[in-house]
Amino acid sequence: MPQNTTTTVWNYSAGPAIMPKPVLQKAAAELVNWNNTAMSVMELSHRSPEFEQILATTEHNLRTLLAIPHNYRVLWMQGGATSQFSALVYNLFGHPHEHVAADYLVTGAWSAKAVQEANRLGVKTNVVLDTTASNHTGSIDPTTIHYTPAPNAAYVYYCDNETVHGVEFPAVLANVPASVPLVCDMSSNILSRTFDVSKFGLIFAGAQKNIGPAGATLVLIRDDLLDRKHPTLVCPVMMDYALCAKNNSMYNTPPTYAIYVSGLVFEWLLQQGGIPAMEKRNKEKAETLYTAIDSSNGLFVCPVAKTYRSRMNVPFRVCDPTTGQPSNDLEKRFLNGAQERRMLQLKGHRSVGGIRASLYNAMPIEGVNVLVDYMREFAATVNKK
Repeated sequence: MPQNTTTTVWNYSAGPAIMPKPVLQKAAAELVNWNNTAMSVMELSHRSPEFEQILATTEHNLRTLLAIPHNYRVLWMQGGATSQFSALVYNLFGHPHEHVAADYLVTGAWSAKAVQEANRLGVKTNVVLDTTASNHTGSIDPTTIHYTPAPNAAYVYYCDNETVHGVEFPAVLANVPASVPLVCDMSSNILSRTFDVSKFGLIFAGAQKNIGPAGATLVLIRDDLLDRKHPTLVCPVMMDYALCAKNNSMYNTPPTYAIYVSGLVFEWLLQQGGIPAMEKRNKEKAETLYTAIDSSNGLFVCPVAKTYRSRMNVPFRVCDPTTGQPSNDLEKRFLNGAQERRMLQLKGHRSVGGIRASLYNAMPIEGVNVLVDYMREFAATVNKK
């Protein structure tokens, strides 16, 4: 198969993921001398006026992008989204009632890990939706969900987009009791479409997909939830939302460089037309790839129900035309051919196999078209045999 002789690399990694090229170029230009300080941002004290300027500008632009209400705090934490599985329990289980539980929707690998961590910490959880039996293929019927009634509900948790299984909720989770905080892991689809922040009590996201480099974790929390700590579990200081808010995310040294690059991403998003513009592009990219999959006469198959197909992470299998079953041999050939064409990180998650293409904000439509063209070329070679 032909080699791609250009220097272009198409990175379909689920995370750490592709970054906007202008962001990387600006970060490179400022690497050793930010804003004429003769220092890199890596070298700036987090207590310095210079970094305070970076932090303030970054937050301002994020608030503009997401229309974050004034009664929400923007926190920068560490430990990735996984650390928030624990932080939720420590921070949101404070309640005057004895029989308090948190509701969890398990729709993929990450939400399963979230409820496992809550159970490990010894709190009561109710799994109100579990799609494990269908291998997390988006077999979701919201009408069957029965939430814990207030006042005995600590919160309702769900993962808006499951990167491993490619399942995404098409809209904000509905029918949650109004007085119960809605908690959402948006690690892989935040900033990709418009939504109403005020419908949530807490949103968290690891940075390394749609925000910026790995190392930072974004938390948006409503003010009234800053004092809801578990009555007996002692919250570690690095997971304490109230302490983080009180210290403006600088109780200790925050991930300064990751925050700075995230700020550059926010600037880039504003220059592109903000979230509405990204939502339009992401819809076009996803529709282009799913159309190629669905029109391949069964060679490529996406197992996820159409209503819940992710726009960010598209999993699919390569199937043997004679049996209609996934073929490890064909998938290996597909991945090898992609590698030769400098199309990287297309291998599916180790737990599910197959192929996975991640189409985050920074992936241009050209990257999707390149993949679709290769899929058609590959199909032609398979059909010849």
